[in-house]
Amino acid sequence: MSSDSRSVLYQVVINDAEQYSIWPVGAAVPAGWRAEGPARPEEECLSHIEEAWTDMRPLSLRHRAAE
Repeated sequence: MSSDSRSVLYQVVINDAEQYSIWPVGAAVPAGWRAEGPARPEEECLSHIEEAWTDMRPLSLRHRAAE
């Protein structure tokens, strides 16, 4: 990883279906998404998502499956 790629910061974002993505810091977060946690390099964001997003199904599908 180059030092340039570590200087670009991202924000982990999550939507109401509890799906995750990353978004560049300084760009407006899209409607329906909210920032989660601090700004950090891309690889750190992706590692956080890998740990946090253990069930890739949307929240509504997880609720139906639990019924």
